[in-house]
Amino acid sequence: MLAKIHFSPSIYLDPLYVLEENDQILGIIVLSEIMDEEYKHISWLTHSKKNLYIHRLATHPDSWGKGFGQKLMDFAEEFAKKLNFNSIRLDTFSLNKRNQKFYEARGYQKLEDIYFPKQSAAPFHCYELIL
Repeated sequence: MLAKIHFSPSIYLDPLYVLEENDQILGIIVLSEIMDEEYKHISWLTHSKKNLYIHRLATHPDSWGKGFGQKLMDFAEEFAKKLNFNSIRLDTFSLNKRNQKFYEARGYQKLEDIYFPKQSAAPFHCYELIL
């Protein structure tokens, strides 16, 4: 059973929200209203205004399989709905099949690919969830 869980924004430009329990970090998520340059050529499902972008989602390896990634995504989706965002957009590495299944099970639709050549020759798939 979880103790009190809270999300607190960091001091960075894009808010970093931390999921913690008993002073142990279980996971993080970064939310932004700013569209990165790499996303501008994507044919998104919604107009590019009032969209929330997830740039990072991570959980501590010791906590994998315990639903903390789901909790962080629940938080992001509720946050976006409360602030009347039209959609949530994100990308995930094309070779990370687990993440792709995770987002698709939540209703995110896979769109086009983007590339970060300094990170990998393989593409990153873009996803969007209409709220």
